[in-house]
Amino acid sequence: MVKLQLSSLDELFRKITEFGKLYLPVDTEEGARYLPYAEGLTLSRATNTTRSAKDFFFPQVENIVNFKVDGKKIEIEDIREELEDFVIFGVRACDIASFEVLDRVYLTMPPVDTFYKNRRDHATIVSLACENPQETCFCSVFNGVDAANPKGDVSAWIKDDFIYFNANTEKGNAFVDKIGSLTSDSDESEVNAAKDALKSKLEKLPIKDIKLDKISGRGLMENFNSSVWSTMYESCLGCGTCTFVCPTCQCFDVREFDTGHGIQRFRCWDSCMYKDFTKMAAGNNRMSQKERFRQRFMHKLVYYPENNEGIYMCVGCGRCLKSCPINMNIVKVAKALGGEN
Repeated sequence: MVKLQLSSLDELFRKITEFGKLYLPVDTEEGARYLPYAEGLTLSRATNTTRSAKDFFFPQVENIVNFKVDGKKIEIEDIREELEDFVIFGVRACDIASFEVLDRVYLTMPPVDTFYKNRRDHATIVSLACENPQETCFCSVFNGVDAANPKGDVSAWIKDDFIYFNANTEKGNAFVDKIGSLTSDSDESEVNAAKDALKSKLEKLPIKDIKLDKISGRGLMENFNSSVWSTMYESCLGCGTCTFVCPTCQCFDVREFDTGHGIQRFRCWDSCMYKDFTKMAAGNNRMSQKERFRQRFMHKLVYYPENNEGIYMCVGCGRCLKSCPINMNIVKVAKALGGEN
């Protein structure tokens, strides 16, 4: 473990840009968001960014192939290219946990998504332990997320006038070596007080005790046919906001755009909450808002964990709690489905 004075952060950021593009969370009028580092930008200490770090690996819109058309002749243009190395600095533990969910979707089941893999291979992720979790946070409920010990290639903690770094992977070791001229040696005992202080705050959060045992203990069809769906869906607007701020949602559509001299095929985020999601010539297999509402939360709480060693498709970041216009979210659904008031 090594440490650096907080007053030297700008020097650190300039050093990082010598071996890769750097992105860090910055406070803006719309909330904290990741921006490419430039002189004068300051690291945000906000609990979470408005949009998750998922965007770096699964962007909202991306071209996947081009077709050049000349009469009846069609030429396929492979637009994939190697990326330059880049560093994402200050990723919170919940967003780090979301990468495991996305990796299982895009990397473990063939065919591997080469666009996603290319970005993951070139990224070094520096996590940052939380300092002041919000009342909407509930990361400890799912998948053993520990906000005091975030994963990533490098884990970081801020305590008093220092920031501490601990490498977890080969990429992390390379990162720590490259910034070595700016740091001094430390050990874990120096950050234990910061960890204990955060754990004390986490214990006081109002929604840290969501129970999932009844949900996981039931059969799939019992959860599917639960009476809670008939009432909970009624206030849902089907706006899709929850899916667009969620760090683990990965649904997309593939569309084509006629440029006048060829075709661009691209993929873009989609939402299971939309009535035209997976719509085919024969119609849509989920005709009602109730069915679409149920699909979203069954996927998060039942379908995905049943097929992925009990890992839930939620990391407790709380973004859906803050963004839903009618105050409907996975916490309310999990409590209702689990029989809690």
